Amino acid sequence: MPVVHCTLERHGAAILAILNDAILHSTALYDYQPRSSEQMASWFATKIAGGYPVLGLENSAGELLGFASYGPFRAFPAFKYTVEHAIYVAPGQRGQGIGEQLLRLIIAAAEADQRHTLVGAIDAANHASLALHQKLGFVETGRLPQVGFKFGRWLDLVLCQLTLSTPAQPQDG
Repeated sequence: MPVVHCTLERHGAAILAILNDAILHSTALYDYQPRSSEQMASWFATKIAGGYPVLGLENSAGELLGFASYGPFRAFPAFKYTVEHAIYVAPGQRGQGIGEQLLRLIIAAAEADQRHTLVGAIDAANHASLALHQKLGFVETGRLPQVGFKFGRWLDLVLCQLTLSTPAQPQDG
């Protein structure tokens, strides 16, 4: 499957559809309302301004099968080497190894970008995502019970972390 650097113009509608499906039908996102085109444009602008990748996998027809990205973990300077990542696979494409390919891509992007730590915040009931992260070396570093409420129930959030060997020479400031 071709790896693409996603853009708003080419992939914005597909990413919006994938995210909105996750909002409406899963606990992968702790949002209640589908996002708008304006919010998607702002999301892409934030990624571009921060120099954060948005990577996707397409099928032979050019349809986006899933995407991965990362962004700031916390907005303090000392966290500059730590990013929080997100991976979403289109409905009908899950369970085919696309999530693993995307996670491997985003890990490689973080290494190339001289990041040190990738953090994933995953709903505790998402056993497939937790298993995938564990398979690729992530360790559970925290569990936050009942921090979300969606679909009439309390949700637990699991924090998973992968520590990379980069950067070679981290610096303050």
